[in-house]
Formats: sequence, C-alpha cells, structure tokens
Amino acid sequence: MRIGELAEQAGTSARALRYYEQQGLLSARRTSNGYRDYDEEDLRLVREIRALLEIGFNLEDTRPFVECIREGHSSGAECPASVEVLTRRLAEIDDYIVRLRRIRATIVKELG
Repeated sequence: MRIGELAEQAGTSARALRYYEQQGLLSARRTSNGYRDYDEEDLRLVREIRALLEIGFNLEDTRPFVECIREGHSSGAECPASVEVLTRRLAEIDDYIVRLRRIRATIVKELG
C-alpha cells in the first residue's frame, strides 16, 4: 500500500509516517517508480506507535515496542525492553498521582 493508504488506515498523516521513517521506527520499501510501499506489518507497527502516543508515551518510548513486534512477537509489550519502559512509565504515573493528591488536599484545605 502507498503512504496515503497507510496513513488513512492507521488514522494518522503521511507527514507523521515520513517522520516515523526518519526516526527509524518505520521502513518503507520503494517501488520501481520511487513510491513508498508498505504492508500489513507496517500498519500494525504504526497502530502500535499511535496507541502508545495516545496514552502519553513519547516517540522514543515506542522504539522497544516496535522492535519487539519486528522480532515476531504478537505484542509489543512481550520483550524486556518494552516491559522496562512500561514499568518506568507506571512509576512516573504513580508519582504524578501522589503529587495530584497533595495538590488536591491543599485546595480542599483552602476551601474549608
């Protein structure tokens, strides 16, 4: 499939796909006329990247998940490097929740 088709099916833009390619997260094959050519595996990778970005991961955090899928795993979260990212992200979220609870308690105290 061409870049426009992949973008549409993955719910993103061609510009984002070119950026993912530039960052080494996506590899396009080229047709004889120079067009980028993608397959279902590429669609799966882009969907994984998009899902992680939507829940607050940064683009670099998606790299271990993409590599895990490329290695043939059914989920990007099956590899040690991915689990490490998930564990780190969970700790960050837990810290954020603690800070938010403190802020909330302060505001409740001020109210009354």
